[in-house]
Formats: sequence, structure tokens, C-alpha cells
Amino acid sequence: MAMAEISRGIRLLMGQIQRCRFTVGTNQKARCLSHAASQPEPCEDGNEAVNPTFVNRNPRNLEQMGLAVKDRGWKTSWPHRAFYHRLVFTRTQHHVTAEVFSSSSPIPVLSCSTKEWALKRELSSTTCVAACQAVGEVLAHRCLQAGINRMVYREIPWAYRSQAIQSFRSAMKEGGIILSEPRRKFFVS
Repeated sequence: MAMAEISRGIRLLMGQIQRCRFTVGTNQKARCLSHAASQPEPCEDGNEAVNPTFVNRNPRNLEQMGLAVKDRGWKTSWPHRAFYHRLVFTRTQHHVTAEVFSSSSPIPVLSCSTKEWALKRELSSTTCVAACQAVGEVLAHRCLQAGINRMVYREIPWAYRSQAIQSFRSAMKEGGIILSEPRRKFFVS
């Protein structure tokens, strides 16, 4: 069986070679013959030169590489301020809310809540486990659209065990959000 396949492959290859000879012999352009294209010589122009007074216009570039400075705050303050983005999840009697805060601003950068009509109309209850999972899915999508894919999430230990918070965390992780930040890199000069 294997010898028959090999001999069939050799016959096909020989047929292609004979057709190439035929087209070359009749002074027609042969498509089966090819040769490497000539490489253009690199020219030294100003396109590759880097400006010595370069200004980084992406303020989150250092943050994403783990090089930006984190504000540590006081050691006695809680929650700690050593973060670039922090996720805060709150449950009240009537609603579930999740907000993402930047370290430089007390105003949330992104938020999602069951108070929003688009979420509220799809849920039977605005405080159940399914509501927490829905808020996690929507907030994860919004974070990815905003370019935030890593953030700190520290929950109070006794509240962390609840099924609602666990479903919120798993929805955020399944949405592509990493709930920890990269360790800060220190350089000694």
C-alpha cells in the first residue's frame, strides 16, 4: 500500500517536470519555474531615526510593564493603596454594584450595577447569585474594551466565602480579567 502511494507521487512529480519542459521549450512563460526575487538595498533615511526628546504619550505603558510607581500610602490604612487599578464589589439589600478605581482618582473609572436598566430587565432578582455573575460578566467586557485586563481584588475574608462573591470572581476570570497585578520591578542604578 505504501509503495503504491510513493510510486503514484513520483509519477505525478515526473508529469509536472515534463509539462514544465514543454512550456519552456515552446518559449512561453513557465509558471512552474521560479527564482528568488532580488532584495532591495537598505537605504539610510530619516524614517528609522528616533527623536532624542521622545515623550511617551501612553501613560499606562509603564504600568503594564510593572515599572510605574505605586502609591503605598500609610501602613495602617485599609484597603491598601499599592495598586494601579482596584476592583470594589458591594452588595446592598436591593442592588449589586462593582466599580474599578484608579490609584490616582477617587472617582470610579468603570462601573456596573443592577441599577442599570439593561441588566435589571434580564434578571429576576437584583441581589441573587445570578445577578452577581451577570455584573461580573458585563464589567469584565467593559474592562477589556477599556484596555484594563489586570486589577487588584481583595475581599474581606469572612465575606469572601459567600457563593455570590465566588460567582462574581469566576465571571470576571472567565471574562479574561486577571485579578492580581504584576509585581513591581525595581532597578538599581
